[in-house]
Amino acid sequence: MGLVERIASIGAVPTDSEEERVRKSTLVLSTVIVALLVPAWVITYIALGLPVAASIPLGYMIVTLSSLAIFARTKRYKAFRTSELALSLALPFLLQWALGGFVASSGVALWALTAPLGALMFVGTRHAAPWFVAYLALIGVSVGLEPFLEPADIPDTVRLAFFAGNVMGVSLTAYLLLQYFVREREREHARSERLLLNVLPEAVALRLKRHEGVIADRFEEATVLFADIADFTPMSAGLQPEEVVELLNAVFSDFDRLAEEHGLEKIKTIGDAYMVAGGIPLPRPDHCRAIAEMALAMVAITAHHVDGVRLRVGIDTGPVVAGVIGRRKFIYDLWGDTVNTASRMESHGLPGAIQVTERVVVELSGGYDLEPRGTIEIKGKGPMSTWLLRGRAGTRPESPD
Repeated sequence: MGLVERIASIGAVPTDSEEERVRKSTLVLSTVIVALLVPAWVITYIALGLPVAASIPLGYMIVTLSSLAIFARTKRYKAFRTSELALSLALPFLLQWALGGFVASSGVALWALTAPLGALMFVGTRHAAPWFVAYLALIGVSVGLEPFLEPADIPDTVRLAFFAGNVMGVSLTAYLLLQYFVREREREHARSERLLLNVLPEAVALRLKRHEGVIADRFEEATVLFADIADFTPMSAGLQPEEVVELLNAVFSDFDRLAEEHGLEKIKTIGDAYMVAGGIPLPRPDHCRAIAEMALAMVAITAHHVDGVRLRVGIDTGPVVAGVIGRRKFIYDLWGDTVNTASRMESHGLPGAIQVTERVVVELSGGYDLEPRGTIEIKGKGPMSTWLLRGRAGTRPESPD
């Protein structure tokens, strides 16, 4: 972490949202930038014999540095934010009045504009309006006081230089802060997009962002695969917790890669079970073959896994209903008889084998090596004829047994 990042994060806490983190870091950086510019005013006003004017930016620097230190220790963002916005609003006008007006002060009150701008970034649009109203009110007060103020004796060259410095300083500070704020928001938006696409299919995510309400679709043709690690419970009993997580992460990461390679949609993982589907959310005519190819690759990978992982895989094809459920931790899920049957194919399957239904056999239509397993009793379904998918036709791989 660089110096800027370390300074920006002094008030951060682990529970901060990304938006809160960006707001805090932007306020801290803006405060530091202004504090670094203050000594130029203090030194110049002292050199010009204006101790009252010099004391105002000096007091700002002392109070601001103290507030930063307190904020770093207490993490009380609201108090720090309010004090900094109030200082940014009031002190430029006090300095203008002490120097004898707008012209005599080289337009130093322009710095007060950072208060309502800061409120927009750090508080939000709804609460920023009072700060802008206060800014306009102080301008009105300044206009009323202007005829009664005695201009300080400041050389024209110094006054002109300070005027240019004030305009450039306010402009540069506002630009740099807005650039940092927008860049961080864009970075957070990109992170949110990636996270959203890790949870939902891209087409579904776009619909969700358009606020379509309930997202639910019926697909007349889709293929569903369930995979489960055989004997996982006794296997995991002999492993440390981190070893269990590392094992599942290694296996499921391979499955994620296969799903992406075959253009399939990972639906979810539950414990040591993995669910993937073809033909949703975008229909494709070869959904069943794509799932068959992935199933064969899954078994091949795990058959040679160093931890001796063996899969039970079940597949069925047919109509499904797909949709998004939940408001916060939402999920894209599938329902229907096809889903239930694919799950039963897995749970009643054999370790190291891919069990499929008659509907899958019809869809694959001779392009694959399918071994009849016979009729078995399936919970909730009754007697069913099932087959074992061994490989492509004529290329049956050697049995892992």
